[in-house]
Amino acid sequence: MKRLDRLTTIELSALVQQAKTKAEHGKVIDRIPQLTKANPGYFAVHICCKSGKTISFGDTACVFPLMSVIKTFSLLYLLEHFGAETVFEWVGVEPSDAPFNSLEQLIADRGHPRNPMINSGAITLADKLPGKDASDRTFLFCQWLNQLAGCQLRLDEVMLASVRLTRSKANEAIANYLAETSHIENQEITLDTYEQICCISGRVEDLALLGKLLACGNGCLSPKNRRIVNAIMLTCGLYEASAQFAVRVGLPMKSGIGGGLVAIVPGEGAIACYSPGLDNIGNPVAGLAFVEALSQKLELSIFG
Repeated sequence: MKRLDRLTTIELSALVQQAKTKAEHGKVIDRIPQLTKANPGYFAVHICCKSGKTISFGDTACVFPLMSVIKTFSLLYLLEHFGAETVFEWVGVEPSDAPFNSLEQLIADRGHPRNPMINSGAITLADKLPGKDASDRTFLFCQWLNQLAGCQLRLDEVMLASVRLTRSKANEAIANYLAETSHIENQEITLDTYEQICCISGRVEDLALLGKLLACGNGCLSPKNRRIVNAIMLTCGLYEASAQFAVRVGLPMKSGIGGGLVAIVPGEGAIACYSPGLDNIGNPVAGLAFVEALSQKLELSIFG
């Protein structure tokens, strides 16, 4: 029996309670008004195993925006549509030790985004999504994910209105520089696309089903592209903390400021968490504590 399959509800409950004690060290993001409404005490986890077994616990009815977690899947989408050679002409694969919204990093790299998991890389890839405008791109992308993973993601229009109301000056500056250096075509459509895909929302179950695509595939995805995405998640998915958690957890992971976190156990399944309290880097505190404890308990690290 696979390691994830052995997990019992009692064990899961104990790990969740342990992780929730760390939630008080996190802070719900205050830049986007709609996100500030999240209860910092919420915690949900859903695990999808390759065998078909699922196990979940906590506030699993909560709907939250994927925010930066979506970067993982826009990368996968474009790899499937255009291939690695083309995609990596647009963005690099190098980790960054600067914050995820750093303009300075982009300028130092002369407008070529360091990786797809930071904002400059994700904004560049938003410019490349198939579709005639931002809404069309978002619809086609969301439809592709739902059909492929069997999940029920949707665009949260209320969240999008809140994001538009308080548009990030850092993202505007990044998009402006990308346009100046000819890395994107239309600054306004690109930013609108980026904001829309970040507001694609769902529950922890939906996020776990997405993660399962990367863990196990479904016969429709290129194994090479899954390997590429998992590798970049491991080295870049938690921003400046990526290397630290590669050592402590040893799993590809991606976080979002909406409180979502997905961890991939290649060949076994995926772990999705929702905990809105973030650390100062922008990663969910309780979610990371849970995945770290689970990985150590079940010896899930890909490094053996």
